[in-house]
Amino acid sequence: MSIFRRARSGPGRVSVQEAAARTGHDNADGGGDAVLLDVREPYEWQAGHAPRAVHLSLSALAAGAGLPAPAQARPLIVICRSGNRSRQATELLVARGSEAVDVVGGMREWAKAGLPVVDADGRNGTVA
Repeated sequence: MSIFRRARSGPGRVSVQEAAARTGHDNADGGGDAVLLDVREPYEWQAGHAPRAVHLSLSALAAGAGLPAPAQARPLIVICRSGNRSRQATELLVARGSEAVDVVGGMREWAKAGLPVVDADGRNGTVA
């Protein structure tokens, strides 16, 4: 079953392990078929995000901003701090025709699982 299949109650959800596998964060070569889209606010992004993630805040998305170039025409795995904003963003994206799921537990679970988090300068980051 595809992780991008829509559930009856809305867009799909994935674990941080599934998100890491689909975005290539679980291996050294960084390959993956999906883009990790972080929808937190800029200060949160700067404090710590997954390497190679793409940033577009939920507030910008809700205001009608388009997807950044690396995220266009690709499956999206949407993440925020805890999973609430990513759920909202995923619903918006799916309504606009994107193939998207959100990450249960967000960046808190990502970091807890030992997955990489970097700051705006590429050093070890924190989840704000």
